[in-house]
Amino acid sequence: MNQDMNSVVKWGILSTANIGKKVGNAIHHSHNAELIAIASRSEERATSWAREHNIPVAYGNYISLISDPTIDAIYIPLPPSMHAEWTIKAANQGKHVLCEKPLSANVTEAKEMATACYQNGVQLMDGVMWVHHDRTPEMKKHIGNLGKLRKVTAAFTFNWDKVPYNNIRAKPELAGGSLGDLGYYCVRAILWAFEETPTQVYATARYTNDVDFNLSAILWFRDDRIATMDCGFDTALRKWFEIAGTKASLVCDDFTVPTNEESSRFWIHGNTNEKYEIGKSIQEINMIEHFSNIVINGTLESYWTKIAVETMSVCDALRKSAQTDKIVKL
Repeated sequence: MNQDMNSVVKWGILSTANIGKKVGNAIHHSHNAELIAIASRSEERATSWAREHNIPVAYGNYISLISDPTIDAIYIPLPPSMHAEWTIKAANQGKHVLCEKPLSANVTEAKEMATACYQNGVQLMDGVMWVHHDRTPEMKKHIGNLGKLRKVTAAFTFNWDKVPYNNIRAKPELAGGSLGDLGYYCVRAILWAFEETPTQVYATARYTNDVDFNLSAILWFRDDRIATMDCGFDTALRKWFEIAGTKASLVCDDFTVPTNEESSRFWIHGNTNEKYEIGKSIQEINMIEHFSNIVINGTLESYWTKIAVETMSVCDALRKSAQTDKIVKL
């Protein structure tokens, strides 16, 4: 794209999945992005969705959207089993790709996606929204004041009273399961805090319908650091992490999605207990605007691809450990 800073990135969404409503709304409200097309496997559904969400173009198949020469960037909220195929196809059409998490069904696919985007000179980013919230860099500034880091603990769960077997998350053929849907966020938080890949991991899981319904794990790092995490579809809503050092700890009790868009918070516990608050920030808009700026500037940011592939690598190791009941080295 040869554009100046006043340009607007033209977006298409590949699928009418529910998460597309939130991201589509964010594109509509971003100063440097415009949502111009939606695609579904059903032309009727695409047309209805486009009408409801004020999108000018509707396609009844995915190929037509990624082939549209007026589109600069694609958001892919398809089931995880389809992420690699359509990311690679979109990259081959010269489209920048924002792919919903988990990035892929496995790390091999993730690396293939990264290679395709690199070879085609397009950006690849996974849709982990919380890292784009204004609170996240503020928390990062305080990590250095915790002393020598020792432990990160993270949890993301919600409860299904009755298993919805038709839900993507519960389907093994679509790469469902709590690790990819929820644990992916926990892994990212751990990598974000420690800024390093673990040396080895161990996980245990309970399975329903051949997907991990809950999973708990230990991740070991160099320099006597350790992390623990759990995720699942059978526990009340929890979305928190704690980063503990030798002097103090940082706690965020709603890291994946702040409870309030108007204000977010975190705490430092040590000799004194302090609460920090950040003003209004809408993380999905921040994500779209950041991604769109990358496209406009024409300078790709390799960090986003690298951390997404690294997250998948750790998730793969955790999955293997849970399946074999053995420690897995990375």
